[in-house]
Amino acid sequence: MVKWLILAAYLILMVGIGIYCNRKTGSVSDFVLGGRSIGPWFSAFAFGTSYFSAVVFIGYAGQFGWKYGISASWIGLGNAIIGSLLAWLILGRRTRTMTKFIDATTMPEYFEKRYGSKGLKIAASLIVFLFLIPYTASVYNGLSRLFESSLGIPYIYCIIVMAVFTAIYVIAGGFHATALNDFVQGIIMLIGILAVVFTVVGKAGGFSTAMQNLGNIPDDAGRTGTLNSVFGPHPADLFGVVVLTSLGTWGLPQMIQKFYSISDDAAIKRGTIISTIFAVIVAGGSYFLGGFGRLFATTDAADASKTLINVINGKMEYDAIVPSMLQAALPEFLIGLIVVLVLSASMSTLSSLVLTSSSTLTLDLIKPAMAKRGKVMDEKKQVLIIRIFIALFLLLSVIMAAKKNAYITTLMSISWGALSGSFLAPFLLGLYSKKITPASVWACFGFAVIFTLGHTALFLLGWFPELTAKAASLPLPFTITSPLNAGAFCMLFGLVICWVVSMFTKKQDAKEVDRIFTCYD
Repeated sequence: MVKWLILAAYLILMVGIGIYCNRKTGSVSDFVLGGRSIGPWFSAFAFGTSYFSAVVFIGYAGQFGWKYGISASWIGLGNAIIGSLLAWLILGRRTRTMTKFIDATTMPEYFEKRYGSKGLKIAASLIVFLFLIPYTASVYNGLSRLFESSLGIPYIYCIIVMAVFTAIYVIAGGFHATALNDFVQGIIMLIGILAVVFTVVGKAGGFSTAMQNLGNIPDDAGRTGTLNSVFGPHPADLFGVVVLTSLGTWGLPQMIQKFYSISDDAAIKRGTIISTIFAVIVAGGSYFLGGFGRLFATTDAADASKTLINVINGKMEYDAIVPSMLQAALPEFLIGLIVVLVLSASMSTLSSLVLTSSSTLTLDLIKPAMAKRGKVMDEKKQVLIIRIFIALFLLLSVIMAAKKNAYITTLMSISWGALSGSFLAPFLLGLYSKKITPASVWACFGFAVIFTLGHTALFLLGWFPELTAKAASLPLPFTITSPLNAGAFCMLFGLVICWVVSMFTKKQDAKEVDRIFTCYD
């Protein structure tokens, strides 16, 4: 009853905020960017809560805590330093300044106006819409697993109910509702993660005892003393996870567009500090918590002292590890808090994803297509179309999330690999260099999408078994079959592609590029 009351109160609050903010969404700029007037606290919390969701707390913390032990904490620190601090320092001010100068509301619109190509806008819009769907599905997946284990609600019903509540407050209030909700959700996340970490470590006998016991447990290769070591049993693969989950934020439209809406340069400075502290606590706490997963869960059916984690057809149910830990370690009232914590993190991420995708389709595809036919869409029609696409996007995500046997980390890696692999290099370099060419942007788009789809066909769907076997046998220091390593490679190699192709392809009109860069004068 306590858990249900906490949950009901939270959902009523979220919907109330959406209805309250409805009157502030008169224009497209209000609905999508909050009128570019969002302050540092709201911007920093919006960035952090969009970054961390059930994907991190349930999926990543569980899987990588199991694989790497306490060294998984490096992922959280990487998220804080690279994904938050450096992202704000390197991208924040220049993104806000340039996008305001060229009047870009979405990331695809940035590519059109920065590189003078309508084709780039269309391609970027399609990439955003298609590859944000698996990310959204991964959020639903993690959220629903926790609800199923703690409240006994069937998985598919969890997905549908969360989609409905997300749709209500985003459709009603737009970016203002999302930002205000993010602030409330962020406070819940900070309190919740600290309470959980201290409680779980205490249940494990205290930090020293927990670390000692963790070192006595063999890793997946049968070695002891690795799960409590500084860099864990697989340092190279751990590095790939750090790159994907940290550098990936630099190319995700739902993250970058947080910089579009911030009010001024002073707010960016304060937002940088707030966002970094938030990431240290939430991401660091989540992965630190996941590192103790083997103390509470096991794959050995004979070990009655721990929760049994199923292994079906060689696939371990990693996404059940953290819910099992929570059930074993937390009192009833704290489980209610954790349900709201994960719900808060997930709904903030979902709202950001659906708002980004639907606004991109409307402003970058539908509106230009209507203009070609001589039909002008006024502000009210644009907001209406965005709201319709929010509902459609959520429906498609629910359909994908209904496939319960897909790993959270796999869905998220496919999404981040394609999106950040496509956008990170041309967006970042385009803010700083006048030499980046439209052809290099096309090259990044093509490489990231083809590589991600090819890797998925080879190693996840198994369409070409002979080729898959040959690729998997290559003597590499990292696991090539991992979608995480594939996503990290996409991002890093995109920087090389963008710079090299720009050296040998036609430059933009120099006067137009100089005009754009006067925004920094």
